Amino acid sequence: MSWLPPDDDLEDGFEGFDENSFRTRPNPKANRPRTKRRPAHDDAQIGRVLGVDRGRYSVMMDEHTADERAITTTRARELRRTPIVTGDQARVVGDVSGAEGTLARIVGIVERTSLLRRSADDTDLVERVIVANADQMLIVVAAADPEPRARLVDRYLVAALDAGIRPLLVVTKTDLADPTAFLSHFDGLDLRVFTSANDQMPLDEIGAALIGHSTVFVGHSGVGKSTLVNALVPSAQRATGHVNQVTGRGRHTSSSTVSLRYEGVGGTGWVIDTPGVRSFGLGHVDPANILASFTELAGIAENCPRGCTHLTDAPDCALIEAAAEGRLNDAERSRLDSLQRMLQTFADKADASTGSSSGR
Repeated sequence: MSWLPPDDDLEDGFEGFDENSFRTRPNPKANRPRTKRRPAHDDAQIGRVLGVDRGRYSVMMDEHTADERAITTTRARELRRTPIVTGDQARVVGDVSGAEGTLARIVGIVERTSLLRRSADDTDLVERVIVANADQMLIVVAAADPEPRARLVDRYLVAALDAGIRPLLVVTKTDLADPTAFLSHFDGLDLRVFTSANDQMPLDEIGAALIGHSTVFVGHSGVGKSTLVNALVPSAQRATGHVNQVTGRGRHTSSSTVSLRYEGVGGTGWVIDTPGVRSFGLGHVDPANILASFTELAGIAENCPRGCTHLTDAPDCALIEAAAEGRLNDAERSRLDSLQRMLQTFADKADASTGSSSGR
């Protein structure tokens, strides 16, 4: 049985009581309650991300002005799931003076004009973002030591065109081997080609193509990509390596992606150097976009029946018929083989996905 005070006490003690006037105890930790509302950061300034090193981002502020400077930044907590990569235009707040010991903060990323990505292999759907806002890709291959790989270049071309990036090609070490046979694989493509020997690098021609552009350099390890970057940007000091004489493979030297200013006679541009790779997966690419990257074959494929796979067993495929009738030259037949290999990989991936789903 509970005890209640007399009615008189209830009237005296609770007269005029309003539950809305109830006051809580003060927060013993004296901190603010968490909220999902984030500040607008209307005062944020825009800078170019030059590189990433152990969670710290080098950002160029006030580009092309007398106050141009590189500062060190970190990312805001709300961006922890957002990839920030070289070439991004970042919204920065905090101390952007660049003075020693200062650390600003990236609070947002400006909408990207392009995004170059790759996957570990064609069956991997996990994207690895390489660079943002590039408008050119300079593919570097060697005429020998290591041997050039046309299939790898095809993959670079697909990734570039899928991202809306113009591809260029540089063949190094032409003093060791004649690249004519290799280059014939790309006959008919709208692809500008530069050739380079150790003692005769066409720096003026390549440099002229870089002015006014943001160009990402890609290539197999050991092809001389970092050597070319150092020749174009002497202050770069990118590490260079050699090719293993036993395996024929190059040693990884550049371990990070960095953006470097190219100073040419007619203006400036950006050189984005990337680590050398031995594979370039296209798991992120829509298979429907792959054929569009093989421009000389895409026109012939317009005569294919609707839904044609263009694989070796595809019925009434205009590409297969053209090859069988001898209407394709050697370069086109080689590129058709490369196209079919890529499409077969995606078809196998789709079959495996269907099989695993039906087996559940």
